[in-house]
Amino acid sequence: MKKKSLLALLLSLMMAMLMACSGGGSESAGGEATEKEVIGADEKDATELKYWTFVELHMDFFKDAVPRWNELHPDKKIKLVAETFPYDQMHNNLLLALQSGKGAPDISDIEVGRFPNFLQGEPQLLPMNEYVEPEKENFVQSRLDLYAKDGKYYGMPTHVGATMMYYNKEIMDAAGVDIDSIKTWDDYIEAGKKVVANTDAVMTNVHTGDATQFQQMISQQGSDLFDDAGNLTVDSEKNVKTLTLLNDMLYKHKIAELTPGGEPHAEEYYAYMNEGKAASISMPLWYMGRFTDYMPDLKGKMVIRPLPAWEEGGGRSVGIGGTGTVVTNQTKHAELAKEFLAFAKLSKEANIKLWTVLGFDPPRYDVWEDPAVREDNKFYQFFGNDIFDTLLSIKDEIPGIHVTEHLPDALTELNTNTLNNVLRQKSESPEEALKKAQEAIESTMQ
Repeated sequence: MKKKSLLALLLSLMMAMLMACSGGGSESAGGEATEKEVIGADEKDATELKYWTFVELHMDFFKDAVPRWNELHPDKKIKLVAETFPYDQMHNNLLLALQSGKGAPDISDIEVGRFPNFLQGEPQLLPMNEYVEPEKENFVQSRLDLYAKDGKYYGMPTHVGATMMYYNKEIMDAAGVDIDSIKTWDDYIEAGKKVVANTDAVMTNVHTGDATQFQQMISQQGSDLFDDAGNLTVDSEKNVKTLTLLNDMLYKHKIAELTPGGEPHAEEYYAYMNEGKAASISMPLWYMGRFTDYMPDLKGKMVIRPLPAWEEGGGRSVGIGGTGTVVTNQTKHAELAKEFLAFAKLSKEANIKLWTVLGFDPPRYDVWEDPAVREDNKFYQFFGNDIFDTLLSIKDEIPGIHVTEHLPDALTELNTNTLNNVLRQKSESPEEALKKAQEAIESTMQ
């Protein structure tokens, strides 16, 4: 990181923290964890390691991992002081702690969109290559690459985030559509016309406040918001083509409606989908938990299939989202922390646990055929027993997205202005809106 940009970043973070501490931020932004738990507290002669996360659910994963570690390693027992913070607070505090040289935990989660901030200059994280290299051939490589720099692997992945199409089979059957006949987006549109003609539902929804759908569809074509060199490519030809198709789904083919609440995590959308108002949605596999938790009436109706391709033989998925777990260079127990993290996130048993404990698609695809992940659970009961069969069918078609320090700016522009102006306000064409977005984001990269 250049000295000038680093100083600016630190000053902005310090100002944000000062505002929060003086009452200008949210109630939880003053430094207190929203949840703190000591895992393995009863262990005698255990080494204490501190762990930060921004996802409360991730604590459940380590509640399982720590006892297993202690049982297998009685001479190297640990107790994990696990703390959950709000998303922005955790990442900001961690970056400040690492740059200042004090106050960082031994182990921490870092969300994929923030990870580039921690790789600038000389990373203040410990490489895990001695543990990653022997296992690389078993992993979806793109998930390891998300958290790597100059051949060094710093973040241990939590899931693949393989994007799929979730179909309401009850609606599709009523429309007379065989979901397995949908191979391309052209097929999808024709199926959508049958859904609209023969049922009270639409085929899908188009988001105006969440660029995930747009990212999925451009990535299928080998496009992205940034290229391999980190250059901004928001207004590329393929991206214009994608936004045009989303717009056409709404106003030309009339098989879609705007997403209630603007994005697929809105309460309005959960209620809408739960009532059977739409026949499908494309989201990563980690979205299964949204269905089980917020759309219970769809149990037994939903099935998971690959995304339609842009052309026969084209890509049918993409890895979206993610969290890399790291060991910081401030730990006083480097070897123990690294060995435990490898045990918790890289081993075959650990990846089985990512599914059985969290319901995430494991980044080790050699467990996708393991009998342990085929045992009955709430996800199989909700979506059917072919989840991992579907995953295996696209295991070589899951590219990652390009994550740079400017990705948050790009997503903010898309979510705030671009998608809304084209899809909801209809005030700009896809080409005009993406060109304006390119210029706006470039101005923040100066």
